[in-house]
Amino acid sequence: MKIKSNALLFVSCFLISIIVVLPLKAQEKLAQTGFQFLSVGQDARAVALGEAYTTIEGVSSGLFYNPASMARLESMIDITANYFEWIADINYASFSFAYRPGGGQYGVFGVSVMSVDYGKLQGTMVWASQQGYVDTEIFNPQAISIGVGYSKYLTDKFAVGGQVKYVGQSLGRSVIPDEGVKKNTASTLAYDFGTIYRTGFKSFAFGMVVRNFSQEIKFESESFQLPLTFNIGFSANLFDFVFSDAKDQSLIISFNAVHPRSYPEYINVGGEYVFRDFLALRMGFISNHDEYGVTYGFGLKGFNLGIDYAYTPFGVFNQVHRFTLRFSY
Repeated sequence: MKIKSNALLFVSCFLISIIVVLPLKAQEKLAQTGFQFLSVGQDARAVALGEAYTTIEGVSSGLFYNPASMARLESMIDITANYFEWIADINYASFSFAYRPGGGQYGVFGVSVMSVDYGKLQGTMVWASQQGYVDTEIFNPQAISIGVGYSKYLTDKFAVGGQVKYVGQSLGRSVIPDEGVKKNTASTLAYDFGTIYRTGFKSFAFGMVVRNFSQEIKFESESFQLPLTFNIGFSANLFDFVFSDAKDQSLIISFNAVHPRSYPEYINVGGEYVFRDFLALRMGFISNHDEYGVTYGFGLKGFNLGIDYAYTPFGVFNQVHRFTLRFSY
C-alpha cells in the first residue's frame, strides 16, 4: 500500500510540473527585467545537467540554484570555483563556500560570489560632427552578486533554505552635453528561498525554489525588476528502481519546470551516470530556447578534490565551455 501511494506521489509531481508550465507557454514575456547576468548558469555540473538542479543536494554551489540543497552537505567544508567565457567575450567568475558546524545540527551556512566582466567598450557622446558623435573614454562595465545563505533539514525528509544577496551593475559613465557626467550604476538586495522534500520512496526527491525576489530598481528614470524565477522539480536515482544492489553506480534523472518573469516557460531535463563516485558522465536538455538546448559534461573526483566540465553548443555564438573546481573536507 505504501509503495502504491509513493508511486502515485511520483506521478503526481510530474503531472503538476507539466500543468504549471504548458498552459503558460504561449505568453510573450520578453525584455521585462534587468540584471540578466543573474540568469546565467554558473556550476559546470548543473549546466551539464541542463540546469535541472533544484533537488540535487550536497554542494555549496546549490546557492546559485536552490539554497535548501546545502542542507545535505556531508563534509564540514565545501568550496567551489567556477569560470567561463560567455557570449560576446563576457567573462564570468563565481565562488561558493559552505560550512557545516556541529555535524549539521546547526544547519549549513554558505557564501556565494559572482563577478561579471563585460570587457572594454568605447564611450561616445552626441556632438555636432559629421558622424553626429565623438569618442569619450574607454570604460569597463561590470556586475557583481554577493550572497549569504543558510539551510537546514527540519526533519529527516524536509529541508528549507534561503539566501540574501547584494546585486549591482555598473555600466560606465555617460557624458551628456549641458548636463555633465552621470554614473550608470544600480544595486539592490535580492532573496532566494527553496525547499526540498525527500519522499521516502527510494531516492525520489521533490523541491521548489524562488530566485531573485526583490523590489524594483532603476537606471536614471526607467524602473525594472530582477529576473524573478520560480522552479519546481524532482529527481531520483533510477538504479534504485532497477538494480537495487548497484552500490558502485548511480543514474540520476532530474527534471525542472521553470516559470521565469521575463521569458516563456520551459523545461529542464538532466541525466548523470556516476561510476564508483569517481567518474561522472552528464547530459541535459533545455526546452524552448532558440540558440542552445542540449548540454554535455563530465566530472572527476578523488582525494577531496573534484573537477567538472560542461559543453554547451550555442548556435551562432559557437559554444560555451564551463569549468568548476571543487574542494571538500
